[in-house]
Amino acid sequence: MTEKAKPSPETIKAWARLMRVSRQLMERAEDALKEGGLPPLAWYDVLHELAEAGEGGLRPFQLIERTLFAQYNISRLLARLEADGLVEKLPVADDGRGQTIRVSAKGRETRRRMWAIYGRSIEELVGAKLSPDEQSMISALLGRLRHPPTAD
Repeated sequence: MTEKAKPSPETIKAWARLMRVSRQLMERAEDALKEGGLPPLAWYDVLHELAEAGEGGLRPFQLIERTLFAQYNISRLLARLEADGLVEKLPVADDGRGQTIRVSAKGRETRRRMWAIYGRSIEELVGAKLSPDEQSMISALLGRLRHPPTAD
């Protein structure tokens, strides 16, 4: 590591705080879902992406791209969601081994129930603690850390 590549104390502090706070916020959102008798947040992420995709659904590789799950994790999660009747696997006409995954009516209802708690958690954990200007600022700063950077 060259001298220029060493992080400053401020950089280390920012990194540590970002990692710690991110983990704490996710744990609190997970706890709220668990207290509500609902599945883990990973399930919500998949159900959300499938619902956003509409009736056409998504191929597993598209879910991996949109959720950033590893392939082996998404395969296990999809198997569990299918076993619980939350998603449907449909064959792809021009690809004998390919599948499209689509959210089921039960999956849409589960997502709706999860959002009621997850959305409330987001408001309690972020919205109630930061002003709209602060929320915009943190969103912009975190957008600069994404790879590739985004303006969303």
